[in-house]
Amino acid sequence: MGHMIILWVVLSEDGVDFYKKKTDRSPKGMIPLKGATLSSPCQDFVKRMLVFKITTEKKQDHFFQASYVEERELWVKDIKRAITCIQGGKKFARKSTRRSIRLPETVNLAALYTEMKNQDEGVKELKLEQENRVFNHCFTGATVIDWLISKEKARNRPEALMLATGLMNEGFLQPAGDLSKEGAESGEQAAFLDETKALYYFADSGFFCEGYSSDEDVLLKEEFRGNIIKQGCLVKQGHRRKNWKVRKFILRDDPAYIHYYDPAKADDPLGSIHLRGAVVTAVDYVPDAKKKDIDGNLFEIITADETHYFLQAATDQERKEWIKAIQMVSKSGK
Repeated sequence: MGHMIILWVVLSEDGVDFYKKKTDRSPKGMIPLKGATLSSPCQDFVKRMLVFKITTEKKQDHFFQASYVEERELWVKDIKRAITCIQGGKKFARKSTRRSIRLPETVNLAALYTEMKNQDEGVKELKLEQENRVFNHCFTGATVIDWLISKEKARNRPEALMLATGLMNEGFLQPAGDLSKEGAESGEQAAFLDETKALYYFADSGFFCEGYSSDEDVLLKEEFRGNIIKQGCLVKQGHRRKNWKVRKFILRDDPAYIHYYDPAKADDPLGSIHLRGAVVTAVDYVPDAKKKDIDGNLFEIITADETHYFLQAATDQERKEWIKAIQMVSKSGK
């Protein structure tokens, strides 16, 4: 994909002009919006979050990365409106696009997350107690905001809050307690809370919570103890209705489990597959699937208790990687 560079981008009535820096008089280039299409979120880059794509009439792709979710949504909304206006022969005018925002890579959330997890310089993972429960590998919302400001990632708390919300929306930070979960599910925009009572954890840490009374929760906690080996989206065949749906999968070892989630909600798993002693193989077809529904890159997991799961990866390479990872975990994991 080449490297991302920071540009100053202005949406005009018939195109997106980009400048090397804000103070430049003339643009470095222009992307014409007549006959263009816009895709968001853009799934071409798994590693890069918050990317959207403009494809011009001549089929050239231009990628932009916003620094947080709301920023991407604002741009997407305006560019779509501009494209619609051009189609209808109307003039697109919106004053606030004049005070444009820097677009690509003002922030690379994945890199920020890596820094945050640094043992010495990052956010410290603690054992925190709240309402008869002990949260392991946890930290407070206020700590995250303090860290972002102290590391000069943000100038002030509102700005830091936008970054933290971006990290949470893209799944890097997870809400741990009741308060932070309420914030994450509140209304239109998920809110990260700048509070000492709001608890969060790193998505791929060893987070677990102790002190629930019911046995079921203890069991569930155990399933999530392992390290995350691999995660991503696959298409899965439903068990009762044989329909195929995109699910987010998270593979953990020790204990060996794969959990799958609704990618739109992704808080509680829809189900889990215990992989110890499971067999996983590439298959060419699924007995009761129609060819038009599903084709290619299929694989099957057969658990120790003989339950069959059929999955489909996006590419052959991805299928190989998943099979290899699942095989490894099914042999070594408890």
